Amino acid sequence: MLNPTLEKPLLHLHAATEVGSFWKAVQDVIGAAIPTCFIGLTLQHSPISPRIAKSTKKLRGSFFPIAPIEKYFNVHPHQHVVFIIDFFANERHFRRSSFYRGCMAPINGRYAIGLFFWDIRRLLAAIIVVRNTRQGELSSLELKLIRHLHAQFQTALCRLRSLERERTVRVALEQFMRRVPLPTAVLRWNLKLVYQNQAASEFCAVWHRSPEARFVKVKAPLPAEILDRCRVLKRRWEQLSLLGLRPANLGEEIVHHPARRELRATISVKQISSAAVAQPHFLIEFENLCGSATIGSPKSSPSLSHLVQLTNREQSLARLVCDGRSNQEIADEAGLSLETVKRHLHSIFCKLEVPSRSRLITLMR
Repeated sequence: MLNPTLEKPLLHLHAATEVGSFWKAVQDVIGAAIPTCFIGLTLQHSPISPRIAKSTKKLRGSFFPIAPIEKYFNVHPHQHVVFIIDFFANERHFRRSSFYRGCMAPINGRYAIGLFFWDIRRLLAAIIVVRNTRQGELSSLELKLIRHLHAQFQTALCRLRSLERERTVRVALEQFMRRVPLPTAVLRWNLKLVYQNQAASEFCAVWHRSPEARFVKVKAPLPAEILDRCRVLKRRWEQLSLLGLRPANLGEEIVHHPARRELRATISVKQISSAAVAQPHFLIEFENLCGSATIGSPKSSPSLSHLVQLTNREQSLARLVCDGRSNQEIADEAGLSLETVKRHLHSIFCKLEVPSRSRLITLMR
């Protein structure tokens, strides 16, 4: 620890989980390290122009001189700590620039330094620190401290990006799962279960038990035959990737129960993140091709085992939904109030794990 006063701000910096807490921690760390009159933060550059810009003072102009910075980095790529004056040809050019007029002059700024953060060739973020004439230029000790802090900011920024990727993947998964039929399970690339609805759990239990068994164990693991086929798809994906091919259209794999051929699972590899920052996932969709209903056996008709969870009233209301009736029409036909119908439909959606009327219709057909 270079300075005991930096201990608490640095702890807050490395505990930041989103842009707001990261920006506040940046202000606290720099404020505790060196006297400043202005701090600016930019994020999500594309490739130089930032999409997010935050500053301690509101200015009429931009504190991020895009054209001079882009020109400088074309000649001196991947510099981490740069004095702003280096972006301009000379002092006269600097004072005549829009950056000086719009950012430096309004806050009586005289000296500025930029901390830049890179990911290979892409600019990720920048922190601009401005000081006035009284505060003066950075001393050699302050410059050394700034270079140490650059590494701290870089580490915190990498962690923030990692958390953001995880959130992006999770949101993409949730959005993706709303569009898939039931029963369904999703595995990570390491074959760890990330999602499994109740219908899929029941299906796995049916897969494991014998037809003569009276009781079904609800919490059953995924069948070994399905996991083995996932490993085959994983090896095929990795081999295509090593050859430089795009394995997007890998196709689907169908796995049948070794004894009961009416039970089957369709496995497909899905890149669920739009930014392709995560490894693929395995989407597993279960089907029962047998037309006869057995206790605990899922199939795509109203006699699905999980539909048994509905009361007689809920089943009749679900059929009306499938007929395309509105809530008011259902209330009129069933002789119920509109609020009662809404409560019943909410209960139906929760029990069947469907997010919308369209998914309920798909399940009931």
